Amino acid sequence: MDIKKREVETMSPIRFYNTYSKQIEEFKPVEPGKVKLYSCGPTVYSHPHIGNFRSFLMADLLKRFLEFKGFEVHHIMNITDVGHLLDDADEGADKLEEAARREKKDPLEIAAFYINSFNTASEMLNIKPADSFPRATEHIDEMIAMVQTLIDKGHAYVVGHNVYYDVTTFKDYGKLSGNTLDDLNAGARIEVNSEKKNPQDFALWKHDPKHIQQWDSPWGRGFPGWHIECSAMSVKYLGEQFDFHTGGEDNIFPHHECEIAQTEGATDKQWVKYWMHGRFLMFDGEKMSKSKGNLYTIQELVEKGFKKNAIRYALISSHYRQNYNFTFDGLKAAETAIDKIGQCVFTVKDKANPATTVRQEVSAFTEKAIHDFGDALSDDLNISKALAAVFELVKEANKLDDPTTSEAEAIVEAIQKIDSVLGVLDASEESIPAEIMEMAEQRKQAKLAKDWSRADALRDEITSRGYAIEDMPRHEYRIKKID
Repeated sequence: MDIKKREVETMSPIRFYNTYSKQIEEFKPVEPGKVKLYSCGPTVYSHPHIGNFRSFLMADLLKRFLEFKGFEVHHIMNITDVGHLLDDADEGADKLEEAARREKKDPLEIAAFYINSFNTASEMLNIKPADSFPRATEHIDEMIAMVQTLIDKGHAYVVGHNVYYDVTTFKDYGKLSGNTLDDLNAGARIEVNSEKKNPQDFALWKHDPKHIQQWDSPWGRGFPGWHIECSAMSVKYLGEQFDFHTGGEDNIFPHHECEIAQTEGATDKQWVKYWMHGRFLMFDGEKMSKSKGNLYTIQELVEKGFKKNAIRYALISSHYRQNYNFTFDGLKAAETAIDKIGQCVFTVKDKANPATTVRQEVSAFTEKAIHDFGDALSDDLNISKALAAVFELVKEANKLDDPTTSEAEAIVEAIQKIDSVLGVLDASEESIPAEIMEMAEQRKQAKLAKDWSRADALRDEITSRGYAIEDMPRHEYRIKKID
């Protein structure tokens, strides 16, 4: 059976938790068979760290799963290269310009350098590129047009050269985050911007003579507010209504809340159907911060000896709506898990005999694995249950003493189909030679027979041929090529 062409069905509909409605909802695309996905991308003023990549990998897992289910996914991820002020506020320094001053470079140089850093790290984590990465500085005209529409519709007002959104004109402001204007105003600082009609009004266009990057507008020279950027770019590339908007939970308020108000205020339509947010990443039980020295980049972890695919596995192996405690021990466990899957592929290939028959039980457990894997992810990306289906497949495959070539192909195809979503197997990894596999198996049998001298001799022989064997629980083992 050609598993790649097999239609994957589930026992239940695809369902996701929608941050906006605060409940699990059945997924129904705006357009049958197609999905439009927008992800909040990086603000390119520093190297992205593992905390940033948890939300980017959540979006990648979602995208890969939807493609696994047969949807055509159109994915947009923005690049913020202007307007994102410190503390996500309306006042203060621009993060990009602060980096430019600190590094004594032009903001465009800073953006180019850190875009490259983001792309390199994304490639290391095997993240599928978005269809487009629009940059804020290249879409100023679209932002100005949307701001003008909001002014014309009475949602925004001009004070001098600044433009603010009047949150009281949008009745659903606060629905995404659960905030109310009364609560927000009660917690507002006494020193509020006197230009604003309401303390929670937010900037759509800012005037600041000290700002390096500025553009002409109907309201004078200035630069866009952070929130208007995603609204303008998402509408340009995905239309006024689309399926998913993803980001980290820190984006919920104020960023995504403000995006909803201004986009729906401009279009008078429901903008996004499903909002998905990844929870924070902890490191060794602590919040990540520069002061704690635990804001690791992907490159730094690789330089410590951890494999790129293990970092990816670790970051996707916990449910996106749960805080995840990232540890070095967890990375080692991720390497072991990946090795177990990869070793299964090598083993069934090496054991295979030339016959082309496929026993019913082999067809049954390969099909069941794909079905259970897809069914688990259909339940709000239940990754733990999905991974359980993967290792059940590995367990059943490892039981086969004499698989046929066709059975081996069926097992490998099932694992490859699953890995089209997980993205953790290194296709370029060199296969373990059959004679090494045979010696490893002989060593296992020698250990079971308590023939320790033979087991040691086989280990030494394996090592002399450039491979290392590592013992695992329950008499299992894994083999690695020595670098």
